[in-house]
Amino acid sequence: MSLCLLAFFLAAVTEAAATTTHLHLYIHETFMGANATTASLNAGAIGNSSSFGSVGAVDDELREGSDAASRYLGRAEGLLVQADLRNPSALCTILNLVFTDGVYNGSTLVVDGRVDGGGGGAAVERAVVGGTGRFRRARGYSLMSKFGNPTNSTVVFEMDVYVTMD
Repeated sequence: MSLCLLAFFLAAVTEAAATTTHLHLYIHETFMGANATTASLNAGAIGNSSSFGSVGAVDDELREGSDAASRYLGRAEGLLVQADLRNPSALCTILNLVFTDGVYNGSTLVVDGRVDGGGGGAAVERAVVGGTGRFRRARGYSLMSKFGNPTNSTVVFEMDVYVTMD
């Protein structure tokens, strides 16, 4: 009986020690030109009429604000795979938020999930599945949406990340 009480007490203390952090970030993506931060790695696997199986990579700027001159925080690096036969705008994604400045310098967060580019402007929710450094044992979720109007070669995404750590 006392072993069960001890296990319950330890679980309660561990849960009480968890803290949640809210990060408000902007991802600046350049998809054309000499300074492009995205790349298509291969075409669709089943012919020109489908994008199914296409793979892309991103290495976008992570900034404190929506302005390109705002404080640089690091990179948003990841892979995108078109993995839905019925919806060509749906992507399976994995994104590493790599912090190289500020209080989280040297830390990373891993965000994973489905992005539906045809979702009508609704915020995209993805899971925070891990991290390193100050974000070791991170879990949580992120909400991301386009910010403002994209230009001919750039788009800015606004991202709110809610991270819980033990």
